[in-house]
Amino acid sequence: MKESFFLFISNHLPRSQFFERVKPKLLRLAGMAIGTNTRVWGPLTIRPIGGAKNISIGDHSFLNSETRFGVPEDIVKIGNFVQIGPRVMFETVNHGLKYVPNKGRGGWTKKIIIEDKVWIGAGCIITQGVTIHEGAVVASGSVVTKDVAPCTLVGGVPAKFIKKIDE
Repeated sequence: MKESFFLFISNHLPRSQFFERVKPKLLRLAGMAIGTNTRVWGPLTIRPIGGAKNISIGDHSFLNSETRFGVPEDIVKIGNFVQIGPRVMFETVNHGLKYVPNKGRGGWTKKIIIEDKVWIGAGCIITQGVTIHEGAVVASGSVVTKDVAPCTLVGGVPAKFIKKIDE
């Protein structure tokens, strides 16, 4: 109940610089771990209720609007100085391909780790078990199904190596 209340308030604040500073405080009250000087434009979607405790965001990071977290069991850990574009989804859950009568497709979860200085473009989907290493960039609209090496640009569906980024 506490998570839903503070998430609702955070998601319905007016857009202003003042409320940008208030949102991380409300999200901490909802159960998320958020570092200093992190900005969240929101709204955020967290599924299921109770999943906020499975999300941690480092210092000086930025989440644009409509970020979604599917975190029923495993964690999403976002590092420091990370930039996340609008409508990015972090999905820690997957399901089997085969339907089993009276059981469904089953499911499993794995954590997602986003290391420091990563930029994830608009509309990306990050799937379970993925680590995006330091300094990597994910092109807008990509679906990341495998780990991303440090200081590389990936893009596409599924995301593939495009080029090395000079430091």
